[in-house]
Amino acid sequence: MNFLIYGAGALGQALGCMLATAGHNVDLLLRERFINPIRESGLKVSGIFGEYVAPMENIHLFSGVNELQSSYDFALITTKSYDTPTAVRDIASLGNEVSFVVSLQNGCGNLEKLEAGFGPEKSLGARVLTGFEIIAPGVIDITVSADGFHIGGIRRGSIPDAARKLAEIITAAGHPSEVVEDIHQSLFAKLLYNCTLNPLGAILGVHYGVLAENEETRKIMDAVIEETFEVIKAVGGRTPWQQAEEYKQFFYTELIPATYNHRSSMLQDIENNKPTEVESLIGYVSSKGRLLNVPTPACDLLSNLIRFKENQ
Repeated sequence: MNFLIYGAGALGQALGCMLATAGHNVDLLLRERFINPIRESGLKVSGIFGEYVAPMENIHLFSGVNELQSSYDFALITTKSYDTPTAVRDIASLGNEVSFVVSLQNGCGNLEKLEAGFGPEKSLGARVLTGFEIIAPGVIDITVSADGFHIGGIRRGSIPDAARKLAEIITAAGHPSEVVEDIHQSLFAKLLYNCTLNPLGAILGVHYGVLAENEETRKIMDAVIEETFEVIKAVGGRTPWQQAEEYKQFFYTELIPATYNHRSSMLQDIENNKPTEVESLIGYVSSKGRLLNVPTPACDLLSNLIRFKENQ
């Protein structure tokens, strides 16, 4: 299989390495600063799913879409959500050279952009609950995983053959994956998780476990869960949990222990003076709450604090 990974940061480099190790051809579209170090030292993955070293004959590195010359079975988008419009435009410029386009991104709103750019038959979504960290260019550590990838089509209630094939390939490459009939439900479930942990961890500069152990931060997280749950219902979405209290039980007993020592990507972005994905995560909840008259005071406050830290 031929893969294009668009925006290959930590997730993209790790997945590209695993796919290449499994024998697939992988083109990485990534920042210029990564290219020479990877060409010189290779692409490696370590961590909870084992050790991988990509055969360099299966890896090809590019900094611009105009350099690409292959056709692709799958184009995997692993950029930050604020770069989705650019990714859609660039991949669309390849025309029929791409069979399927897959978003593996954080936040909500990305699948709608894929559908607008490529149509529902060509668009897939994936939910990722795994932590990836760049130790050095081309050296990625997989630190935690709360679940395997969920992969599905844009339309609820059916599973495209392409989603089944992709899940099989990624599982065989080393990361557990499964297909789902409603990828939107999986993404809303991840929205609950991300909104509860990412902004607060970024503002306070701590890992997830600390937040769960402190009574004051638990109160804030409980409020974010309740508000996010109500906004998801208001937009017509659903999650595997019927009530916010049911999710809280799962969150504190299952999700937090599985990702106890993880530091949020939002915190890492702020530490590296990079933009965050606030607008597609807790900012999404805040804006949808205003639009639909759902009160979201905790989400509003955290969104504004993250924007303040970005501006610093």
